[in-house]
Amino acid sequence: MSTDSAPTGTQLRIVDDLAQIDAAAWNALLDAQAAPTPFMRHEYLQALQASGSATRATGWAPRLLTLWRDGRLAGGCALHVKSHSYGEYVFDWAWADAYQRHGLRYYPKLLCAVPFTPVPGSRLLAGSLADRRLLLQAMQQLCRSGSMSSAHLLFMDAADQQAAADEGWLLRQTVQFHWLNRQPQPYVDFGDFLAGLQREKRKKIQQERRRVAEAGVEFTVHAGASIDTGLWDFFHQCYTLTYAAHHSTPYLSRDFFARMQQQMSANWVMFVAWRGGRRIACSLLAVDAPRGHAYGRYWGCTEYLPCLHFEACYYQPLQWCIEQGYQRFEGGAQGEHKMARGLLPVRTHSAHWLSHPAFADAVARHLEHEGAGIDAYVDELRERNPFKLDAGS
Repeated sequence: MSTDSAPTGTQLRIVDDLAQIDAAAWNALLDAQAAPTPFMRHEYLQALQASGSATRATGWAPRLLTLWRDGRLAGGCALHVKSHSYGEYVFDWAWADAYQRHGLRYYPKLLCAVPFTPVPGSRLLAGSLADRRLLLQAMQQLCRSGSMSSAHLLFMDAADQQAAADEGWLLRQTVQFHWLNRQPQPYVDFGDFLAGLQREKRKKIQQERRRVAEAGVEFTVHAGASIDTGLWDFFHQCYTLTYAAHHSTPYLSRDFFARMQQQMSANWVMFVAWRGGRRIACSLLAVDAPRGHAYGRYWGCTEYLPCLHFEACYYQPLQWCIEQGYQRFEGGAQGEHKMARGLLPVRTHSAHWLSHPAFADAVARHLEHEGAGIDAYVDELRERNPFKLDAGS
């Protein structure tokens, strides 16, 4: 395929299987971006497809858009043709409903995102603003030629946002909650972190941790290759129980996690809760050690205990991050309750292109109103900062 603005010597190609792209070339391109994450690595994206987790059968038909210059991979983005809006964490169900009420098809649509992963980072992998704009132009062309209603770029970084704005895409923002280590002097330990919180918040965390400990729960921490097959089996059992409790179906197959164990073991840390010599719960953290970033991903338990979720998903990971000198812990999508545990509001960004002019205008007006509401919400959240004014966080 080609776009009118593509310079001589530049080619745009669509690939249906990431296995056709050299992993080293893709990962080198990713590492050159401003905000790379483990979730955009070749191994991770390929595992989603090869394990049957993100495929045409599950409503995630892969399309890899690549940009080549003089025979070298110079750009790319992981696309999926979607037949639904599950697993995205930027909600457009109301848009789909409006299309349907007007006798129009919203699906299929084109999505540039990591399936089931609401983690901000680089999406348009390229070396320049011009090449990122080429990728966006190619996405629009794919929508037109494939009779797709729209294209969506989720959880993008600042460079992607600039390219989308320049191309006239509609910009949207949502809110997540992230923990940042203290600067310029990082926390010494978890107690040092607690000391920076307001008294009410500090006491609540101490009470919750004490309640779990008094129930006889202890934790072991397993990182990288020390997470053996038995632990991955137990984790997957807990993971599926979490979805079952919400009357839902897990997105990720057991084979996906087997591939993570085999190909990306260094990017995972597991916290396992024990009681009376039995494993009763675990949580899984994705990590980027060179950059000091950690990402809360999944958790589950085989028996309910009050406050166990907070201990497994926040306090154990935060304690580990502080001990390891990590700079950032991202708590995942939504969750205002995370503020009371030291995670602060952070804006995340998406961009959207709709082929129908009237609907594009309507969505633009909606997003302007929604954006004002987000601004007010963030201002309100910042007034409820859980840290002491002099905590330096």
